[in-house]
Amino acid sequence: MSDKNNIPYKIYLEENEMPDSWYNVRADMKNKPAPLLNPGTQKPLTFEEMRGIFCDELCRQELDDTTPYFKIPDEIRKFYRMYRPSPLVRAYCLEEKLQTPAKIYYKFEGNNTSGSHKLNSAIAQAYYAKKQGLKGVTTETGAGQWGTALSMACAYLDLDCNVYMVKCSYEQKPFRREVMRTYGAKVTPSPSETTEVGRKILREFPGTTGSLGCAISEAVEAAISKEGYRYVLGSVLNQVLLHQTVIGLEAKAAMDKYGIKPDMIIGCAGGGSNLGGLISPFAGEMLRGEADYDIVAVEPASCPSLTRGKFVYDFCDTGKVCPLAKMYTLGSGFIPAPNHAGGLRYHGMSSILSQLYHDGYMRAMSVEQTAVFKAAEQFARVEGILPAPESSHAIKVAIDEALKCKETGEEKTILFGLTGTGYFDMMAYERFNNGEMVDYIPTDEDLAKGFAGIPKFPGNEF
Repeated sequence: MSDKNNIPYKIYLEENEMPDSWYNVRADMKNKPAPLLNPGTQKPLTFEEMRGIFCDELCRQELDDTTPYFKIPDEIRKFYRMYRPSPLVRAYCLEEKLQTPAKIYYKFEGNNTSGSHKLNSAIAQAYYAKKQGLKGVTTETGAGQWGTALSMACAYLDLDCNVYMVKCSYEQKPFRREVMRTYGAKVTPSPSETTEVGRKILREFPGTTGSLGCAISEAVEAAISKEGYRYVLGSVLNQVLLHQTVIGLEAKAAMDKYGIKPDMIIGCAGGGSNLGGLISPFAGEMLRGEADYDIVAVEPASCPSLTRGKFVYDFCDTGKVCPLAKMYTLGSGFIPAPNHAGGLRYHGMSSILSQLYHDGYMRAMSVEQTAVFKAAEQFARVEGILPAPESSHAIKVAIDEALKCKETGEEKTILFGLTGTGYFDMMAYERFNNGEMVDYIPTDEDLAKGFAGIPKFPGNEF
């Protein structure tokens, strides 16, 4: 396992090389993401309107399209040092197994107790809530990685944490749920009878297994109905992608150390937090005309917002209590099949990533669940890490691209994001190993039902 450039298996940055600022890719975007709209007035959401839901500083970060860098507070960098910088890994074992001339790298974000990249934004959002003097926060979680990360951050800062967990994940991942409770969080399966919007969704969709859109609605209602609480979100929003840029900034710094330039950058895509975090510094170079990359977003075929969605304003949540965001969407009423990549079960996509995709700075593809788990097991057997189902979407495409290089003889350099570990996803792995896992691809008729609920107003036609 040697390389002519003597690149180590794991490239670690020193603590003093960890980024001291988050990068705001919007500052370099000629076409800025469209602003959030007040659903009542259909006018851009103001700071005053937004601050009833989010922490004040997070509102400022959400609305700022021009500041290229935000200084990371010392308190957050101190917390980051518990698990950052994270390693950039050269997948020598996978390359050898595939017999490919491609060079494969992955940025591994699973080396913290929460098991994923979500902690990067969880501690930032909890910090700003604490600094504002709030009592606690509410949130949603799909696979449970975000809820776990936020419960850890809130425990560290002595904040109350209320988590609405997508019902199918709540039932499939009891141990993930118990980790959250161990850190002091209250966890409620969503949709639930504890909120008005939850009761409404249950009446409309009896027996539903839930979705991130449902859980968001409940978490927002819970936040605005309790004094001293605010809502925090683990993906989709500009502020979240901003915090997650530590991933891409570290990856780029590690590659620059060895003169490595990726040809392809691959990430799984649900709401967009890890993909946006990984690609932002590279996309910034593309936007400034300094470099060119093939950026690939990989989503589940069961929830194909980029590859089959519409680029329009839509509600961010199923209960339609949140602002309108312009994004690639399947409609806020679309509830995907209970596939085992719970963190990717969102009907829309980050406005930043949607705009970059719309403008041609990245491409997207969807993959089926059984093929994803086959790639996950192949990766685990040669690289020694059991990957999260979400991350495994990126692994699947990285392997496919490396095999194409085997056929063509190209020596492409491939970088992908390994967002976390899959040790709380063993029920899904069990179903795959038992041959019980099935693929689900929504029909055009299924999608039409979701599209029918997209709000109609001048300029929002599709």
